[in-house]
Amino acid sequence: MKKIIMFHGQECPHCRVMHPIVDQLISEGFNIEKLEVWHNENNANKMRGFSEIITEASGGDLAVPTFLDEENKRAICGEMSYEDLKKWINQE
Repeated sequence: MKKIIMFHGQECPHCRVMHPIVDQLISEGFNIEKLEVWHNENNANKMRGFSEIITEASGGDLAVPTFLDEENKRAICGEMSYEDLKKWINQE
């Protein structure tokens, strides 16, 4: 199963909404790694390494929450429903 990275900010209200959804998907067997980027410079640098993919998906910024499918070179940003995130993850 492919790995998805969730880049999030500790105090981000949109990220807080997404955490229970991501936790549910993880409990269902999805491989999602959560990386906090506002207080962890290593994680922020990792996110910056994917800036071309992320800025295209987010309208020009490095935004959180961002979900990255590194294998397929695609990202999606923002708050969304469980169903929408699961559908996005399952796309190729």
